[in-house]
Amino acid sequence: MTVQEFWQEYVDSLPDDEPRPEDYQAWSFGDTPEMADELGKLVVEGIKTGTASLAWEYAHDDEPIPRAGEHSIVLNGAGDPLCIIETTRVYIEPYDQVGEDQAFAEGEGNRSLEYWRKAHWDYFARRCEVIGRTPGDSMPIVCERFRVVWSYDA
Repeated sequence: MTVQEFWQEYVDSLPDDEPRPEDYQAWSFGDTPEMADELGKLVVEGIKTGTASLAWEYAHDDEPIPRAGEHSIVLNGAGDPLCIIETTRVYIEPYDQVGEDQAFAEGEGNRSLEYWRKAHWDYFARRCEVIGRTPGDSMPIVCERFRVVWSYDA
């Protein structure tokens, strides 16, 4: 099924009295197909309800920072749609101030802050290299929370 068909099925499933969201983005988690598959599965299973990204990347790519109320189609590593999420909260924290609640919401590893810091330091360091920045404890992290609003498994 194409991304557009997946979106249309979601919109068609909404009750008549519910507003129809008009815009969406389609993307996958991480920077490898394997990571996209692993993290996308956690979202569909309801384990992953948060994510974090490097604010510097939005500036580098001249893209807006996500906002609450936005819809996204989460893709697997092959680019196929898995589910649709609605962003419920967005805030920016320095890397070293991201808390245990965010680490837990991201659903990865043992869901601890220690695990989150190690895994995300490695990821953000790779992203920094791509955009010509140096990772540091104060690098700005965009923390998001979301909920699944459409999935064949929901």
